[in-house]
Amino acid sequence: MANTAQSKKRARQIETRTAVNKARRSRIRTHLRKVEEAIASGDKAAAAAALKAAQPELMRGVTKGVYHKNTASRKISRLAARVKAIA
Repeated sequence: MANTAQSKKRARQIETRTAVNKARRSRIRTHLRKVEEAIASGDKAAAAAALKAAQPELMRGVTKGVYHKNTASRKISRLAARVKAIA
């Protein structure tokens, strides 16, 4: 348990940041899920639109420290390849 005033403050700050990061991660996952659903349905136009919306969301997660840059790049690359492969 936090004893000093500073450690109590840090605990409060961590709680706030955790909530913000959790919401941001959830938002990103929602965008990724929309891309996955569009790919599964076989609708190339919808999948491309969903991917275009998901990319900035993912990269924003990188700048905010929720995801690592390479992780986001890898996810985008793999999704783009799958969207491109839709006949």
